Amino acid sequence: MTIQADPVWPVLALAALQLVDALLCVKPVGFVARCLDDVGFPRRFWRLLPPVKLAACAGLLLGLVVPYLGLATCLALVAYFAVAVTMHLRARDIGRNITNAALIGLASAAVVLCFT
Repeated sequence: MTIQADPVWPVLALAALQLVDALLCVKPVGFVARCLDDVGFPRRFWRLLPPVKLAACAGLLLGLVVPYLGLATCLALVAYFAVAVTMHLRARDIGRNITNAALIGLASAAVVLCFT
């Protein structure tokens, strides 16, 4: 078993972030629900967020040993967070929501992409 990423800690940190985010989305806590409402994300799709975020967590962790899985997962997360930033901008939701939810996620995924 060979670890693909070097160093490993950024990948583990992003995986942990995705796990926590998935747990916060199971029954969206107040600030998550407000954020989703503010950008107009349809409530019927809210239930899809935890599995997507758990899959990202798993893909990042498995990507440590499976060639290209970590890279594919990281690219998917960059795309996911780029869409989130776009949604915040289109909704004119500029402020704490875009910074906490989208820009930090996009920056984190982009940084981890450099290590995979």
